[in-house]
Amino acid sequence: MASEEASLRALESLMTEFFHDCTTNERKREIEELLNNFAQQIGAWRFCLYFLSSTRNDYVMMYSLTVFENLINKMWLGVPSQDKMEIRSCLPKLLLAHHKTLPYFVRNKLCKVIVDIGRQDWPMFYHDFFTNILQLIQSPVTTPLGLIMLKTTSEELACPREDLSVARKEELRKLLLDQVQTVLGLLTGILETVWDKHSVTAATPPPSPTSGESGDLLSNLLQSPSSAKLLSQPIPILDAESEYVCSLALECLAHLFSWIPLSASITPSLLTTIFHFARFGCDIRARKMASVNGSSQNCVLGQERGRLGVLAMSCINELMSKNCVPVEFEEYLLRMFQQTFYLLQKITKDNNAHTVKSRLEELDESYIEKFTDFLRLFVSVHLRRIESYSQFPVVEFLTLLFKYTFHQPTHEGYFSCLDIWTLFLDYLTSKIRSRLGDKEAVLNRYEDALVLLLTEVLNRIQFRYNQAQLEELDDETLDDDQTEWQRYLRQSLEVVAKVMELLPTHAFSTLFPVLQDNLEVYLGLQQFIVTSGSGHRLNITAENDCRRLHCSLRDLSSLLQAVGRLAEYFIGDVFAARFNDALTVVERLVKVTLYGSQIKLYNIETAVPSVLKPDLIDVHAQSLAALQAYSHWLAQYCSEAHRQNTQQFVTLISTTMDAITPLISTKVQDKLLLSACHLLVSLATTVRPVFLISIPAVQKVFNRITDASAQRLVDKAQVLVCRALSNILLLPWPNLPENEQQWPVRSINHASLISALSRDYRNLKPDTVTPPRKMPLDDTKVIIHQTLSVLEDIVENISGESTKSRQICYQSLQESVQVSLALFPAFIHQSDVTDEMLSFFLTLFRGLRVQMGVPFTEQIIQTFLNMFTREQLAESILHEGSTGCRVVEKFLKILQVVVQEPGQVFKPFLPSIIALCMEQVYPIIAERPSPDVKTELFELLFRMLHHNWRYFFKSTVLASVQRGIAEEQMENEPQFSAIMQAFGQSFLQPDIHLFKQNLFYLETLNTKQKLYHKKIFRTTMLFQFVNVLLQVLVHKSHDLLQEEIGIAIYNMASVDFDGFFAAFLPEFLTSCNGVDANQKNVLGRNFKMDRDLPSFTQNVHRLVNDLRYYRLCNDSLPPGTVKL
Repeated sequence: MASEEASLRALESLMTEFFHDCTTNERKREIEELLNNFAQQIGAWRFCLYFLSSTRNDYVMMYSLTVFENLINKMWLGVPSQDKMEIRSCLPKLLLAHHKTLPYFVRNKLCKVIVDIGRQDWPMFYHDFFTNILQLIQSPVTTPLGLIMLKTTSEELACPREDLSVARKEELRKLLLDQVQTVLGLLTGILETVWDKHSVTAATPPPSPTSGESGDLLSNLLQSPSSAKLLSQPIPILDAESEYVCSLALECLAHLFSWIPLSASITPSLLTTIFHFARFGCDIRARKMASVNGSSQNCVLGQERGRLGVLAMSCINELMSKNCVPVEFEEYLLRMFQQTFYLLQKITKDNNAHTVKSRLEELDESYIEKFTDFLRLFVSVHLRRIESYSQFPVVEFLTLLFKYTFHQPTHEGYFSCLDIWTLFLDYLTSKIRSRLGDKEAVLNRYEDALVLLLTEVLNRIQFRYNQAQLEELDDETLDDDQTEWQRYLRQSLEVVAKVMELLPTHAFSTLFPVLQDNLEVYLGLQQFIVTSGSGHRLNITAENDCRRLHCSLRDLSSLLQAVGRLAEYFIGDVFAARFNDALTVVERLVKVTLYGSQIKLYNIETAVPSVLKPDLIDVHAQSLAALQAYSHWLAQYCSEAHRQNTQQFVTLISTTMDAITPLISTKVQDKLLLSACHLLVSLATTVRPVFLISIPAVQKVFNRITDASAQRLVDKAQVLVCRALSNILLLPWPNLPENEQQWPVRSINHASLISALSRDYRNLKPDTVTPPRKMPLDDTKVIIHQTLSVLEDIVENISGESTKSRQICYQSLQESVQVSLALFPAFIHQSDVTDEMLSFFLTLFRGLRVQMGVPFTEQIIQTFLNMFTREQLAESILHEGSTGCRVVEKFLKILQVVVQEPGQVFKPFLPSIIALCMEQVYPIIAERPSPDVKTELFELLFRMLHHNWRYFFKSTVLASVQRGIAEEQMENEPQFSAIMQAFGQSFLQPDIHLFKQNLFYLETLNTKQKLYHKKIFRTTMLFQFVNVLLQVLVHKSHDLLQEEIGIAIYNMASVDFDGFFAAFLPEFLTSCNGVDANQKNVLGRNFKMDRDLPSFTQNVHRLVNDLRYYRLCNDSLPPGTVKL
């Protein structure tokens, strides 16, 4: 024993040293290595058994258990059976003897080690593993221990990790399923016993005013008065021990429910018992008693009881989340819903809103979260199933949900409830669409609830009704591109919009008056404006008035967004029916925008500039944005007006232009300027009235933009205004024949517009006669950037339009394009400029390549191919960082457009494009781990194969007639092989996105062009690809793509199943390291010769799993012994 004793002392001092603050990392590594070597020895477990029974040092105990864990999970096959028996008998004895005194984390680890043995040996060599657990649970002294063992068994055996063979996994699941009924019976018994025992001793409280809880709603929700009565019993007070046992039992149930199927084993009495415990979460009385009695122990008890409620709700939600419900289980579900809604009624029971909210605040936050999850699952998964039950009162449920939603104590809670309403509204909308005949009946049933919801959601976004809560929302920090306030508003408006879709008239009549009230305040500000020395001032100074104005402006801004969000419900089929409402809205919006621009509210001085000025700017910007939302309505009105030629429409548009024009100025704040620009673009692009160009305000904008001396707007605004002006001239007018489109005049105007916009840029062209003016490089770069960003945007926006529009566009741009090509070589070493130029050319190729004509396009491609030499590519990719890579990517994107062009025009370029890809770009990037450039290169290779298949495979009608099958002639074979090899290489690299993309490309080529069937692929590449893909699965390097890889292997193998089963599979197994001949035979035998996709992929995954398992088993013990 002396050596064991000495080893224990040595280990204790090593562990203490390891975790001491002063120990260096170097020394820690030494100790770690020593401990690892000790653990690897044969027989180290005997020492560990002694350590466990003889030490009180937590670190030593955890280390000893880790040694056992390693032994059982990685070396168990090699342990002599005598040793295994000893370990199986000693560890449970140790647990039984010390479980009360061990720290909980050591006890749990010891339980897991014993369960690991069961995972390997039960039932064959460890037949009493599960019966022992059941006995522990049944004996009151060891019930908690038995429950911990049961939960660990459920976790480790039902969904085991992959260090088991597939056959063993299936066996374990079957063994566990056989035990489910017994286990659930035991757990039900434990929970019922505790409940009944304490219910008897619980003193009956005096009848309280609210004790008539089985009110009308309850009798609706619960079929039998007895169950209502049962649920109304007072909740028992539990002692700490019972509390602990119940929480363990509920944790076990939650885990079991996560994997067992819904079946008769889950009995009504079990469900009722779980619901009893769910009441702990909403029992405020117990918490109050705990805090009245004052002691901290009682408070902890109150929290513990809340936790029982949370655990019970977790069990319920596990059952709820199962979408596949057997018919015999539906009645149980109905009973579950009835019982949960009893709880919901209990939580929200009170007519006074304040007390409901304070009750929700007193409940455990996790309980509320679980309850909300329950409601979400009910609406998303089960509502369609339950709504048809006559005894389930859906409208009453919505009343409770309404109360629950609008008394949530936190914003997150409120958001989650709004999500539930959104799900419900989606459900209603799809139900009505699928059964249009019942539309009225469905809407009548829910109309009151929806109107109530709409009103309350609208109140919640207004400071007038909800100031305290709204002021808590953060409107500064961006999260997912929106602030907390924007998210709050957006989610609320989605609910408003969905109600509008179902009840348009109600929604409009609810929203519009509220908007009107706030507009009156805004439009009334004019009377408070006074002229001061420095300009105009708003003469509202009292603090209270300023605060009220701030709230009113914030509300107006939100309501304008709401009105904008509803624009889509006035167009299309309902245009005529809802015309008057929409016209009222649009007229108000036009009036408001004009008012803001005329009295220049954005430049006014106020008493609280930091608050009121942003408010005024925001309202002005939102009124423009709301008007922009109605551009599709204006377009529909335009085509109607075209038939009747109404003055009303002309006035709307010209007044809007009067509101926009003053804002297109460098003196206006960006937020407002951009709103005005976007509205202008919508008028030019979506509405397209014929008379737009003749409105004086539009002429004014033209003059400002083409005037060389005028100050340039910020980039984004300049681009938008130029896009609008270009579109006014280029886009065909709706409802007019070709001969009335006035193309000649518009063409001349467009040419002069582009000429003015590109004046400075065209002057940069290198001229042979007069030497160019020397200009600083930075100034040149600014001119290039400013001009190309505008021209590129103009081309991009015209690319999908009619041929005539694109022709005119290219005529105007022609000179600028030629200048760009001439300038390109001069800037080849300035990657930021090259990047912008290539962006421009890429947009030209995508939108105007037909208009550019073949000779010029060829000249461009040839110029690029000449410029991008191997040295230039290497410089860009390797030395210029992300900008350099972007340049090469844009170039490859241009080539993607080229190789997709149908016809023979660009075919002569294919050899040089392939050479560029395979001989110049690919060698530079092949070995780089970074995915830069690779994605674009492989897309180019894929497009080239896909659109130019006949460049490689010439198929002739005669050949197919003669042979009966089309075995095409192969051309350019070396290039094809090189491309395929590059694809194969990419599967050996870690980047998962590239892997997924390239696998998809190969599969597409197979679907469209029968790639895997081609002789060259079939005979020289097929099984190389299968081998690589199988290795990837075995190494788990791209586990997220398991399914896609399995399908690809099937598609490849199915070309030659006989070859796969007879030659490839045996060869693959022969080449596998780390498994012996016998194991290889088993792997081969287990791979059934199934030829359908599901069975085949299942066999592939089984092979991979078992191969990994065998390798794990065979990792032998290292020789050598280390003494501590």
